[in-house]
Amino acid sequence: MKKPRHRVSDHAVLRYLQRVQGVDIEALRRRIGHIVDRHREHDGTSGVISGGFVYKLQGGVVATIIPASRQNRRSGFKGGNGPCNDRS
Repeated sequence: MKKPRHRVSDHAVLRYLQRVQGVDIEALRRRIGHIVDRHREHDGTSGVISGGFVYKLQGGVVATIIPASRQNRRSGFKGGNGPCNDRS
């Protein structure tokens, strides 16, 4: 497939998912929040492992979600299978 001439912003992708595909973004936001709430051990944690993914936290906000097999070199947080393997 040929590369398009116009870049597409993350905002546009989000709105496409929400408005064209009908994805309930707020429901996803709540689901992510509940996953982190369930697995967060204490306030000083920088990430939560669940379902093979690391939910990275910055200032109490879930900033990104990465596969647990990747290592965040800046924080030294290393993912893995870990005890929390929730797929919800």
